[in-house]
Amino acid sequence: MNNKEFIAELARRTGSNVRETQQRMNALVQEMTELLCDEDTIMISNFGTFETKKRLERVLVSPTTGQRMLVPPKMVLGFKQSNTLKGKLQ
Repeated sequence: MNNKEFIAELARRTGSNVRETQQRMNALVQEMTELLCDEDTIMISNFGTFETKKRLERVLVSPTTGQRMLVPPKMVLGFKQSNTLKGKLQ
């Protein structure tokens, strides 16, 4: 399902029009992005938890050349699925 199909289905289920649903989804994604950039955790009941994690710097070795490379630290997004959702998907 692509974004356009998802928005159309969500609009149908909520009895709203597609434009309003798109605006609400954009606001939701924007707010989640801002919270995660501030390193907050977002917990959605019966769905899961979004959080940012700091990945430490590390050394990689190229298998073809044997050259060592330093990978700098960075922030990554993590998602942990709730147990309720896991049971429904199985």
